[in-house]
Amino acid sequence: MTAPATSVSRRAALASLLTLGTLAPAAALAQQPPRAPRVGVIGERSASDPFLAAFRRGMSKLGHVDGRNITIEYRYAQGALDQVPRLAAELIELKVDVLLVGGTVSTQSVMKVTRSVPIVFTAVGDPVGSGIVASLARPGGNVTGLTSLTFELGGKQLELLRTAVPTLSRVSVLYNPLNPAAKVGIDTTKTAAGTLGIELQLREVRQPDNLAGAFSALTPWRPGGLLALADPVFGNQLPRLAKLAAAQRLPAIYLRSEFAEAGGLLAYGPSLADNYRRAAAYVNKILKGAKPADLPVEPPTKFDLVINLKTAKALGLTLPQELVGRADQVIQ
Repeated sequence: MTAPATSVSRRAALASLLTLGTLAPAAALAQQPPRAPRVGVIGERSASDPFLAAFRRGMSKLGHVDGRNITIEYRYAQGALDQVPRLAAELIELKVDVLLVGGTVSTQSVMKVTRSVPIVFTAVGDPVGSGIVASLARPGGNVTGLTSLTFELGGKQLELLRTAVPTLSRVSVLYNPLNPAAKVGIDTTKTAAGTLGIELQLREVRQPDNLAGAFSALTPWRPGGLLALADPVFGNQLPRLAKLAAAQRLPAIYLRSEFAEAGGLLAYGPSLADNYRRAAAYVNKILKGAKPADLPVEPPTKFDLVINLKTAKALGLTLPQELVGRADQVIQ
């Protein structure tokens, strides 16, 4: 017996509704846009850090625009590097695909938080010696990036200070013994000092509060110049460091250009802005599937010499024209 037409129509309509109900969620899921890659950035200083701007420019040139096709999550240590583990944990909680960090202390701190999320560092002085990577060619693990060679520059910085002050015979060296790469800086500086016939005085500075005391301890020794080895404890105190050096009329050198801009006599070191720009290429490769273990650590390719002639005049120094001519930036 044939079912009534109305009953058939009802069954057909019900089947159609059930089919639509089953297909609708699948169709909606199919239309969902792919998740934008997410990059976590830990700035050692503040949001105004020019190095982070250089990283963004590097990412943009590679086609990654924050808020458009990629999400960049920022956290700032404000110079308090003991906060880095907490900041890293916050970013990992957000399920970032890769983490960008700064120097040795920050990188080691983040490595203690994660051994799975890829990490790109931008300014580690001695990646192998500090145990961050197995080798420069084959980093291994989840970490790679750019070295700053900052501690290997101690000898070169001492040479530049002697060039600026030919009569220099005594130099005080400030360093942070808590920095695992400090020994490399001390060794290279001692080697150069032996060649140049310069006597060194080593002074520990473990935290910013130690700066004033360290400078007070310099006075009885009567140094003719000052070299501060690379370390975040100085990097976040550059205006103060320059002011303390000026108060004792000490020709001083540090690796970052901001030191000379703040009133220090000389600055010589790798262009960290260039390192951050180049770090974007590492992040790009990792987002495309590359493993940090297979990406060789690269050295800096750009070094900047900055001279503050205003400071030289205040110190009563006439700098050799040859030295001034070599400068990438001269502050009048």
